[in-house]
Amino acid sequence: MSIDKKKPDTSPADGVNTAADEATDLDAVMRKYDRESATRLWEGTPQLIIRILMAVFGLFCIGMTLFSKNMPEVRLTLFVGCIIIIGFLTYPASKHHVKVNYLPWYDVVLMVIGASCFFYFAINAMTLVRLSTRIETVHVIIGVVGILVLMELCRRCVGLPILCVAGALIVYAFINQLSYAGAVNGATLYDALKTIIYKLFYTTSGVIGTPINVCYTYIVLFIIFGAFLERTGIANFFISFANRIAGWSSGGPAKVAVISSSLCGMVSGSSVGNTVTTGSFTIPMMKKTGYKPEFAGAVEAAASTGGQIMPPIMGAAAFLMAEYMKLPYAQVAVKAILPAILYFTGIFIAVHLEAKKLGLKGVPREELPKWKLLARDCYLIIPLILLVWLVSSGSKTMSHSAAYSILAAIAVGFVNFFLQGKRGEGVAEPQSAGKALGSAGKRSFFSAVESLEAGSRGAITVAVACSMAGIIAGCITVTGLASILINAIVQLAGNATVIGLVLTMLCCIVLGMGVPTTANYCIMASTCAPILIQLGFPVVAAHFFVFYFGIVADITPPVALAAYAGSAIAKSNPMKTGINATKLAIAAFIVPYIFAYSPALLFENISGWWEVAQITVSALLGIFAIAASLNGFLYKKIHWVLRLALAIGGLGMMIPGTLTDVVGLALVAAVIVYQKLRAKKNSAPQVIG
Repeated sequence: MSIDKKKPDTSPADGVNTAADEATDLDAVMRKYDRESATRLWEGTPQLIIRILMAVFGLFCIGMTLFSKNMPEVRLTLFVGCIIIIGFLTYPASKHHVKVNYLPWYDVVLMVIGASCFFYFAINAMTLVRLSTRIETVHVIIGVVGILVLMELCRRCVGLPILCVAGALIVYAFINQLSYAGAVNGATLYDALKTIIYKLFYTTSGVIGTPINVCYTYIVLFIIFGAFLERTGIANFFISFANRIAGWSSGGPAKVAVISSSLCGMVSGSSVGNTVTTGSFTIPMMKKTGYKPEFAGAVEAAASTGGQIMPPIMGAAAFLMAEYMKLPYAQVAVKAILPAILYFTGIFIAVHLEAKKLGLKGVPREELPKWKLLARDCYLIIPLILLVWLVSSGSKTMSHSAAYSILAAIAVGFVNFFLQGKRGEGVAEPQSAGKALGSAGKRSFFSAVESLEAGSRGAITVAVACSMAGIIAGCITVTGLASILINAIVQLAGNATVIGLVLTMLCCIVLGMGVPTTANYCIMASTCAPILIQLGFPVVAAHFFVFYFGIVADITPPVALAAYAGSAIAKSNPMKTGINATKLAIAAFIVPYIFAYSPALLFENISGWWEVAQITVSALLGIFAIAASLNGFLYKKIHWVLRLALAIGGLGMMIPGTLTDVVGLALVAAVIVYQKLRAKKNSAPQVIG
């Protein structure tokens, strides 16, 4: 991590922060609320070595994914071994004891021993596969050490909650093995250990199971692609585009935050990271416009969190969804369109009503980016368009599509750097064509290295979380726990399927408070999604349900990390910001229930286009009514009785069914008409005489 050198103080006497101060503040926020940012500090030669190592690992991942024909036991164990090395080089034992250029001896030991365990498996994969359950004591020891080191890395970069889940399931697996195998053929504790380690370490049903395979095959490449895309300047383009679209309207900066954060979050895939990066621009603008600090932070957090449900990229978990549901990724992205529209429309309506309530204005049109400048820079989205086309057409595999899109991002970045040099942006004066070409080549090279490094860093947490999810799924498979849970929930719920949905929602939110989206989805897809399917819900609806509620945990108090990061930038009360974020994202708590009972919202079981149109329109009107109810303002302040009526009517329109739509619409329309008439009466001039 680079450390900015202190420059002479040239700031005004009133204490305006410099850009370096702001960068330092943002870095502190990331370190506090984003575990992935609490990393070691490297400077000088060690920093250069680490950066080169990270970039080489990124190239290794791309090359192995595209060209390696080795068996999964070789490819995946090599990948996990490398993750352990760069993971221990990146994450200290505690974020409170970070020293510059310091790597304790015990971290070196853990790194070497842990990676060696997986490399040993990779080198001797064929022998170990042939041994099957006849593995020897030394193999058991290697498996135990490898899993323990991986769990320690998980504690550092992911957190304790997922470790608690994995630990509890491993203990349960021991009890299960001893009670069953011990009763049948007198198995000892060592026999149980041998069986469990074989399943979790030496088969593709544990550490190197489906989650880590999807991570290695798809997710890492798309994380690297996202890093390249961010460095082309696309984030600034998205913000400028959002400003041009909505900046002029009432409370424009908040609407800019909704649009830009949805676009940027789609690429970054990190709720906290996106909140901090785009929020550093949008939150001060919202506060300056007149929004309260806790509302400004909440808008950014809610919009940034929703970036992970924004097609076509949808963060990393969408690839896991495609694998678990056995659907092409393009179909997953298409099915996510309408729910994403409902989510962001709900936030957009809420910020508009808040602006009207406070009487806020937008940014003057003359201060907004010109369409001509946006058209000039629209080539920046070429890599994204190429990716969507390659994925949707099916002409290339997912990994090849990502690789071609990375090459396109490099080319676009080069063109951008060249044009910036010609225009004199970022340099003292406009450059000649030859000098601009040389400068663009140099900047492109360093940008590529930075992108590979950033992609590798981003892959650490996702890969470790996926490996833990593999352990959890392996324990569930070994013990048959999934069947036990399914039977218990089905008996408890009976015909009241909504009970199963509510229990699943609570599980997803609680687990998601301390677990990344990818790992949360893997665990829920292995445990809760089969329960919903058993209750009669379609496969796609069940998986989208657990996916959505795993994401909203980042804005659900008491552990709403994205909202707390937004509050740190807005300098507001964290809990109030979290509550506001939950209110703004209310659609995310309602929409999953809609597509669970009416999968037409996901383009499933469609009887006709009118069915999709009816559900979409009624849901949009329902979200408008609920947003107005929560905000307490339409044309004027709404009485609590009318707010309750709006909420009931809105929910009625969001519940699938023509009768509930008609009743809900009538109730909401009556409140709106009454509010409009009352507002006109109050604004009419009083005649005195």
